[in-house]
Amino acid sequence: MPFKATEGDAEIREIDRWDGGIGWIAHPDERMQRASHALAGDDGVWLVDPVDCEGLDDLVSPFGEVTGVVVLLDRHKRDAAALARRHDVAVSLPRRLRGVAGDIDARTRTFRDTLGETDYRTVPVVDNALWTEVALYDADSGTLVVPEAVGTADYFSTGAAALGVHPALRAVPPRAALGELSVERTLVGHGEGVFTDASARLDAALRNARRTAPELYFRTVRDLLPV
Repeated sequence: MPFKATEGDAEIREIDRWDGGIGWIAHPDERMQRASHALAGDDGVWLVDPVDCEGLDDLVSPFGEVTGVVVLLDRHKRDAAALARRHDVAVSLPRRLRGVAGDIDARTRTFRDTLGETDYRTVPVVDNALWTEVALYDADSGTLVVPEAVGTADYFSTGAAALGVHPALRAVPPRAALGELSVERTLVGHGEGVFTDASARLDAALRNARRTAPELYFRTVRDLLPV
C-alpha cells in the first residue's frame, strides 16, 4: 500500500454523503487516504481540497454546478488548479492562506469569514511559519471540515479511536480552535468523516492527544520497519 498515490488511474470511492454534500477518496489504496469534499450552498457546489479522478463530475453534479474550489491548508493544493480551470471558476483561499496564491496555476481570490453564499465560516486552526490551516464550520448543520489537524486515517488514531490529532500536533492540540464547537459531523482531509457522536469524539481526540502520543509514535515507527 503506497503512502501517497502519485501515478496510475484514480479510482473514486464515495464517502461522507449527507444532505449538504458528499466526500470522496480518489485513491482508496493509499495510506494517506486523501479525502476531498463537495459542499452545497445557495450559489452552487464548492470543491474543498480536491483530488481529481474519473467520475468526479458525475459524483458532485446532483448537488449543483461547481461554483468554486477551496484550499484550506497551505500544502493541500492537490488538484485545485486543474479543477478550477476545468469548471472555469476561481480557487478561493481563506485570507490567512493568500500567500499560496502564487503557487496555484489558476485564478484565485481570497475570502474573509464566510465561504460564498454558504453558512460556512472560517475557523483558524494553525498559523505559523511551517503550517497554515483553516477549518470551515456551519453552526446550523453542525458540519465541521478540518483539512489536517485531525483525521481518521490509521496514522492519526490509536486503539479504537475513530478520530485522532495529527502526529505533529500532539504536543499542542488545537483545543482553543475546535474544542468549543458543537458538531454533528466532522469531515477530514485524511480518511472518512465522523457522523456518530461527532462532538464527543472530537473532544476525546483533543483531550487525549498528548497522553496517547507515545503509543501513536511507537506504532508508526513499527509500521515503517521492514518485515
